[in-house]
Amino acid sequence: MIKKILLISLLFSGYSILADPLNDALDSSDRKFENLSRDAYRNPYETISFFKIEPNMKVIELSPGGGWYTEILANYLSDSGLLIAAHFNPEIKNNYLKRSRANFEKMLSSKENFKQVKLVNLDSTLAPANSVDAVLTFRNLHNWLGPTMDGIFRNSFHALKPGGFFGIVEHRAKPGTSIKKMKQSGYVTEMYAIEIAESIGFKLVGKSEINANPNDTTDHPKGVWTLPPTLRMKDVDRSKYIQIGESDRMTLLFVKPESS
Repeated sequence: MIKKILLISLLFSGYSILADPLNDALDSSDRKFENLSRDAYRNPYETISFFKIEPNMKVIELSPGGGWYTEILANYLSDSGLLIAAHFNPEIKNNYLKRSRANFEKMLSSKENFKQVKLVNLDSTLAPANSVDAVLTFRNLHNWLGPTMDGIFRNSFHALKPGGFFGIVEHRAKPGTSIKKMKQSGYVTEMYAIEIAESIGFKLVGKSEINANPNDTTDHPKGVWTLPPTLRMKDVDRSKYIQIGESDRMTLLFVKPESS
């Protein structure tokens, strides 16, 4: 009897060692089939790991768009953590952005784990001061260039606990690219992203080339939207842009200093 109990104990301890909730979230049937093909470009396992996200954390995802990362994070944090999605204000005048918010709400209501996601407005204070473990944003900085970025970064800093992480993935412009060109192309320089984050009080603690794409020259006719998945040029040089793949991206990790 004792041997049997020991064997069962060993089996369960072995399972706990092998269990990988992040991998389980990536393999979840809750993910849309068409989203799976983007994993090769977006490297979600490596990216979330680099951002030091654990399944018991309280995490804000800024401007989640259609919810590509939300599908993963909602499942990863569903048991002991919390995902807060900061989407467009539903009262926004832009009809495209208003529809984006409505479609995201529909997605959240479609799966049980997604219903646990807390939805807030991107133009709000996001969360009470010093209350969340991490804030993440994926491919959004080009939409915020200027005072909007300052405000969102400031609210993120305010919401984070001291020692909390701020993770950024963004289309990467060549050094020296002007603000005007960044706005036109959808690519942002690392220097600009780091300068704004540090001006708010964040400390850069890591860079990664996880999401780099050396085949991306960043000088396309329709900016970053020339490349997959948008393919704004439609059939013009389509195979060329598909072969390049998704954009070259910076992956930056900041921390809110403990003394804050």
